[in-house]
Amino acid sequence: MSSPFEPTSPFDLTGRRALVTGSSRGIGLAIARSLLGAGAQVVIHGRSAETVQATAVALASQFGADAVSTVVFDVTDEQSVVEGVAELEASGPIDILVNNAGLQHREPMLQVSVEDWERVIRTDLTSAFLVGRTVARGMIGRGTGAIVNICSVQTDLARPTIGAYTAAKHGLRGLTRAMTAEWAGSGVRVNGVAPGYIRTELTQPLVDDPVFNAWVLGRTPAGRWGEPEDIGGAVVWLASDASRFVTGQVVFVDGGMTAVV
Repeated sequence: MSSPFEPTSPFDLTGRRALVTGSSRGIGLAIARSLLGAGAQVVIHGRSAETVQATAVALASQFGADAVSTVVFDVTDEQSVVEGVAELEASGPIDILVNNAGLQHREPMLQVSVEDWERVIRTDLTSAFLVGRTVARGMIGRGTGAIVNICSVQTDLARPTIGAYTAAKHGLRGLTRAMTAEWAGSGVRVNGVAPGYIRTELTQPLVDDPVFNAWVLGRTPAGRWGEPEDIGGAVVWLASDASRFVTGQVVFVDGGMTAVV
């Protein structure tokens, strides 16, 4: 019986184009690097043209100018999303979408304003719906595509003062399943990756907080913070043919945090 895969590695993404939202820094940037390393062409995205361009230039110096392009649009605004995706698709299809853009707001729910609540929900959940369905239209037309939604350990857990973020990330798992229910039959796979506590410039204040740092290290069986690069491998797997029968799943990359009491 012949192998269902080509002789090349099933993880090889050569010839595929990926859009990673929120990829000018942090986890998004690390995901972009991993996809580039697997052979994909990657579109760097953000809302600041200057920051996006600087990131693209740095990546192009390592992976080649032809491998990196840029786009700037607001993931929370439908018209901006539609125009941004149309701009990209004018030069070729989007084969892989990573919904990574997001933000955090720390405040007890008894004090958090409706405006801040809705800002988090719109950025962390609604954006994945807006960008996801806009890109999926092209994928469905071609009969193939992979979407990876970046979730969180808060997809399963909860902590005080981050109620809106927790609600959004729980919702993102539901959205991943809903997308699967509607699009899997059209050849579009949708999965999630749920990072644990990852050391980035945004979380550095938490790393530097002795009490919080001790809690993370004690709560994580692996005994360390994750690094942004730890997320990239899971995304490459879910974007590639190596996971061609995997859809509707959320893979936790958390050093074991959600596996123990």
